[in-house]
Amino acid sequence: MVHVLSSRTLLRPTDPDRSRAFYGEQLGLAVYREFGTGPERGTVYFLGGGFLEVAGRSAEPPSPAVKLWLQVADATAAYEELTARGVEVLRPPVKEPWGLIEMWLTDPDGTEIAVVEVPADHPLRYRP
Repeated sequence: MVHVLSSRTLLRPTDPDRSRAFYGEQLGLAVYREFGTGPERGTVYFLGGGFLEVAGRSAEPPSPAVKLWLQVADATAAYEELTARGVEVLRPPVKEPWGLIEMWLTDPDGTEIAVVEVPADHPLRYRP
């Protein structure tokens, strides 16, 4: 296996400025780095243990098979903050049968984003 030092998800949005406004202003993701010039310049956002790079342009939106999974400490607080910023939430936070608290939204191109809280007693956090 190759030794992976870093990773990132690459998105080629149909409207880069609109996507940067969504990820940077509405979701409030911190910028890791920016590169290039013009409307198709690149912006890389922190995603906890990874990165999201929004760069270039595509004539078509990303495949519906592409989804983002963002873990937060408090899904209810995230819901309140995001709706106050005008983010359209498809489904507010709900505790799923598998124990995770999930909220769903989409980016401007329709890429689905799961915002997930892992409760303290969930096996993803602690397994004896």
